[in-house]
Amino acid sequence: MSATYRALASVVMLIGFYVVALLQLAAVVALGAWLYSHTSGALTGKLLLPLVIALGAVAVGLWRAIRTRNEPAPGLILSERDAPGLWSTVRELAAAVGTRAPDEIRLVPEVNAAVGEQSRLLGLIGGRRTLYVGLPLLQAMRLDQLRSVLAHELGHYSGKHTRLGGVAYRGRLAIEETVQRIGRGNPIGWVFRGYSKLYLMVDNAASRRQELEADRSSVLLAGHEAATSALRTLPALDAAWGFYMRRYVEPGWSAGLAPDDLFGGFGQLLHARRDEIAELREHAPDGEPSPWDTHPPIGIRVAAMTALPAGAVAPDDRPAALLLADIATAGRQLQGAVVEHGSRQVLPWAQFIAAALAASVQQQADGIYRAAGRFTGVTGPGLTTVLDLVRSGRLGEFAEQFFGDATRKEAAVRFAGPMETLLDNAAIRSGRAHWQLSWSGPAQLVGADGEPWDLAEVAKLAVAPQTLDEALARLAALGIDPGGATVVEDRVSGRDADLIGALANIKIEGKEHDVLILDRGLILIVNPGKASQGEKRLRALVGSVPIAELATRHAFLPYEEIVSVDVKREVPLKAELSLHDGRVVTMQELMASELLEKQSRDTLLRVFRRING
Repeated sequence: MSATYRALASVVMLIGFYVVALLQLAAVVALGAWLYSHTSGALTGKLLLPLVIALGAVAVGLWRAIRTRNEPAPGLILSERDAPGLWSTVRELAAAVGTRAPDEIRLVPEVNAAVGEQSRLLGLIGGRRTLYVGLPLLQAMRLDQLRSVLAHELGHYSGKHTRLGGVAYRGRLAIEETVQRIGRGNPIGWVFRGYSKLYLMVDNAASRRQELEADRSSVLLAGHEAATSALRTLPALDAAWGFYMRRYVEPGWSAGLAPDDLFGGFGQLLHARRDEIAELREHAPDGEPSPWDTHPPIGIRVAAMTALPAGAVAPDDRPAALLLADIATAGRQLQGAVVEHGSRQVLPWAQFIAAALAASVQQQADGIYRAAGRFTGVTGPGLTTVLDLVRSGRLGEFAEQFFGDATRKEAAVRFAGPMETLLDNAAIRSGRAHWQLSWSGPAQLVGADGEPWDLAEVAKLAVAPQTLDEALARLAALGIDPGGATVVEDRVSGRDADLIGALANIKIEGKEHDVLILDRGLILIVNPGKASQGEKRLRALVGSVPIAELATRHAFLPYEEIVSVDVKREVPLKAELSLHDGRVVTMQELMASELLEKQSRDTLLRVFRRING
């Protein structure tokens, strides 16, 4: 019944979308006739053109949705030989819920499991079925927990939920395409945006009912404990995966490196931090109901599960990885299938972490070295440049820029923290130390013998003129050469930068620009195009080219090169940016200026306030 309801709702709501379009078309025609009889033809055309363009977007959206094929998601197709236990379990569960087993099983790199079906004739005729199983689930779950997850997904097949995936998918796609093509200021767009929200509310409500229906199979075939614990494991596992990617993978990835066993590393982290993950599972938030969610909150699902009948199922706490012939080999094959390494250097984990953190420390050191170069006028600054400031008693004056709330004397003392970073960098550059991988905690700086190095005390000595010689003697004893630690990146680049906002049609130094706001600088795109297409142009630009590449193609102004910003007016924005090289860059928002997001101007103003301290 739920599947039939969703089919009917999807079709009716999609038809309604185009009924609204036809009604608006009729209104535009009537308005055009009235305007033509009361005004000139040229004025009529000028007033109606944006409305006609908006209605044209409806036709384009429908055409694209009809032509789009709902192809299977990328993954590693598992044969019987690759996963004999998984195929056997899936067939057993499919028979138990009274449905046809999937035609293929794909291993995917997500903390998720899902089913899909390439149905035909709006879901009236079934098609090829695909079961997606996330490798992290196989790495982290017990066998009975994974049975619960698989039973839930196969329950979607037995309820014929997947047959309507194509209808719902195309409905969402048609509406999204239409809304994206209509400018925010176009009155026709207001109507369609309101309708799109209504469509999503109706479709999401049906989706939530289907999830509760599929949970019945989960409890019946795996038992209450396995079903509820599996459900609570998912957000904990998702958090662990996010932590793993941010802390272990992304720093090296952004430095042009890649680990040789991406998924094997996650398995190592799960083992080393199992107590932390167990605590996350126990404290998984229940969540609050929302009309925009496709799944009910965990608390609601768990409460519903406890009231469902459970079969006589024995617990099975063996690792779910046993369902694959060789999970390590499967992980490496999956990496080869779904990860594009590009020109990155592929390294074993120990070398990957050492190189990634060395690059990160060098990047931090470069920022300090560049500041020292601006302060002293030295070309190719390095650690000796900073140490010369200490010896001359000018460290406090230099360090003030890093500690805006400190006096010069206090800033010199507090500079021991940045100095430790510089000394770590010098130790690595001298080949005397390296970063050692740890799956259970932060990486450690260690010497050749594997013993930890802690240069914090030496850094404290190195920030005072009277103890500088002692610090240098200790560095020499450790084999660290300060002269070998110099700037590598003499100017900030857009590598690994994040986009935080954008403005179109901004006048800079008298010429129109689009401005991309990054977390480390501004990309200034001169003579970008027609003023009337600013927002559309920005969205197309940031969606098609990597940010780092845009920063090399166009003028890039790092924030650290800006001394201060004089904001003459906030709305519309007018400001003067004073640079370290003595130039003053003027920036002025125009009447035709457009924002990528409505808060983009506020984001830029926050950046300016931060620059001003």
